[in-house]
Amino acid sequence: MKKLQLIIKREFLAKIRNKSFIVMTFLSPLLMVGMGALVYFLMQKNDDKIKKIVFVDDSGLFTKLDFKDTKTVKYVDYTALGVDLTKEKVQKGTYYGALLIPKQDSLELLAKSVVFYSKKSPNLSLVKSLENRISRKIRNQKLNNLGIDLQKIKASKIKTVIKMFNFSGEQSSKTKKWLKIGLGALAGYLLMMFVMIYGTSVMRSVIEEKTSRIIEVIVSSVKPFQLMLGKIIGNATAGLLQFCIWGVFLLIILTVASAIFGVDILEMQKARFSEEQLQVMKNVTVGANEQLMMQEILELPILKMFVLFLFYFLGGFMLYSSLFAAVGAAVDNETDTQQFTFPIMIPLILAVYVGFATVSNDPHGTIAVLFSYIPFTSPIVMLMRVPFGVSWVELLVSMLILIATFMLMVWLAAKIYRVGILMYGKKASYKDMYKWIKYKG
Repeated sequence: MKKLQLIIKREFLAKIRNKSFIVMTFLSPLLMVGMGALVYFLMQKNDDKIKKIVFVDDSGLFTKLDFKDTKTVKYVDYTALGVDLTKEKVQKGTYYGALLIPKQDSLELLAKSVVFYSKKSPNLSLVKSLENRISRKIRNQKLNNLGIDLQKIKASKIKTVIKMFNFSGEQSSKTKKWLKIGLGALAGYLLMMFVMIYGTSVMRSVIEEKTSRIIEVIVSSVKPFQLMLGKIIGNATAGLLQFCIWGVFLLIILTVASAIFGVDILEMQKARFSEEQLQVMKNVTVGANEQLMMQEILELPILKMFVLFLFYFLGGFMLYSSLFAAVGAAVDNETDTQQFTFPIMIPLILAVYVGFATVSNDPHGTIAVLFSYIPFTSPIVMLMRVPFGVSWVELLVSMLILIATFMLMVWLAAKIYRVGILMYGKKASYKDMYKWIKYKG
């Protein structure tokens, strides 16, 4: 046990003293926030650019009122110039594009004859907006031709909003659902990335010690199983430390955000706003949307998600790291690892795709539940399901299966590790690994 502790301490200190670890731990949150702010700034700048669009209406159906200016789009009526002069002027000028509406015998033909000319590929959202404007005008005109009163149609429109509750009386919302999807997806994606990063780190560590022949000295005083387990636990501990530091950064960000938006986190945990208060805040109070969003976040099972994230992080990481360690022991250089690492990564990638495809649509569906039990996909899929509420029975079954599979994989990986770590000069195959597992003694 003392030797195992020494190996864990050695791997942990070697990891956290690495410059890349220090940089990634303290700068990554700042880089993520900075990148998000930069993307938002660039999007705002891109949207702030005013686009001038001219239109020529030979149908006589449209007016300037049908093409009202927006914050980023200005419309100019060039109907008097005609099509040819308009196209020539737009091509030589600084206009964004020209919308040409020809004269047709029927509204059906008119709807299919409108043309938009531009120097460059037009913004798809802008084209969609133009299509909606034209379709709405043609539709209203057709209703008038049929003798249908548009005012009565407008008066008959009623917007339905379905309120969502569970049987315990807790109200849900679409915003909360999207928050759950986002948080679950973020947790699953982070887990996948860290398993890949730290798993390959364990593999590289084994390869380096093997190629430098240091491993021959180490295994003379330490059992291969202890060495492998020490590497896995040491790297897992370093990863947890990194997550804890990021958690502190997240807490600071939430505290700052609550101060900026005027939200008292402690008071919001003690009391809930009534529906009337929320509606007033939404319509009147400055920054109400941000306050509502903050409340939705605080209503999520954050503590439960955090604890389960730690468990599934450790379980998933140690499960996959044992396989990566076995691969590192079986090869002499990193180039030979690709044929073995790709099959290991397939379940991770599959879990992310299954999570996005099924959990977001039906978190309690058969596929989502099944993949949250399979140990190679459960760390990711189950984390995506947790925000939607998973019974402790399901969680317990998933945890026990994950633990049992981890112990089995460590036992199998240790058999490969103890033989492969002292094999040199031969490119290992799956057949060789199978033989190493069957070796006794």
